[in-house]
Order: sequence, then C-alpha cells, then structure tokens
Amino acid sequence: MDSVRFGRALGIGARAAAKTLVTAVDAATAPNPSAKPQDQSTVRPTPGSSQVSAPTPTGTRTAQQVTRTVEQARRTTEGVARGGKRFGEAVWRPFVRLSGVLWLEFTGVFFGIFALYAGSGAWKLRGEIHETATNHDAHMHFLMATIMALVFMYFCVSSFLRASRKGRAR
Repeated sequence: MDSVRFGRALGIGARAAAKTLVTAVDAATAPNPSAKPQDQSTVRPTPGSSQVSAPTPTGTRTAQQVTRTVEQARRTTEGVARGGKRFGEAVWRPFVRLSGVLWLEFTGVFFGIFALYAGSGAWKLRGEIHETATNHDAHMHFLMATIMALVFMYFCVSSFLRASRKGRAR
C-alpha cells in the first residue's frame, strides 16, 4: 500500500472515530427521555452540606459538560498525534538510517567483489601490456580489466565512505 492510500485510509479512520466519539458523548450527556422531570422546589441539600446550591437548568449543565468533553477529546487527539509523531522520530528514523548504512555497506562489498574479480583478470593479463604489436586483443583485454577494476574499486570505496558519513550524521 503506498503512502497516499495509507494516509487516506488513516484519515478516514480518524474521522470516523471522531464522529463516533462525538455521537457517544452526545448520547451520554443527553437527558433521559423516559425519566420524569424532577420538581426543582423539592430538591433539598444533603445533611452533610452546609450551603444550598441554586438549581441550574439541565440544558446549560449539559452544554457545559459537552463542551468540556469535546475539549478533552480534542486534547487527547492532539496528544495521540504528537505521541505518534514522536514514536516515529524515536523508532523509525534510526531504523531507516541504520538500514541505509547497512545497504551502502552491502553494495560496497558487492562492488568490491567485482573489483577483485576484474583485478585478478588484469593480473593474469599483466604480461600483455608490453606486447601490443603481437597481440592487440590481449592488450585490450588487459586495459578493459584494469579500467573495470578501477571503476568498481571507486564504487566500493565511495559506497563505504557514504555509509561512514551517513552513520555519523545525526
């Protein structure tokens, strides 16, 4: 799954979860429709309380609870997003960097093997360097093996140098 489709799926899931949360909060804070309305004049303070509180309308109290709950849900969502980002920074960034270093070292070894193979071929043909007039093909094979060995040795060394730089970078 590519990153765009993953992001879309993640966004759709987050929106659906937020809508479900808001619906659950609304349902939890809504007054019970089957309950009988309580007469406010019969509300008495509990024996342990010394002050008498004035009755508040149910709609105002419910609106305040909904506002508090929505704000808390928003803070929680932001906290989860921040935590996810920090998790990615703490775990995935070093993993990606180290796997990149390992890949560069692997390719350096791969190029080194080719450089050794070409170098051994050039070593076998080293006597042909002075015999250009009698055996032109052998001389060309020697030059090609030498050039190939040098090119692959360059790739090998540069790959290890890049791995070293990438491993030290922060």
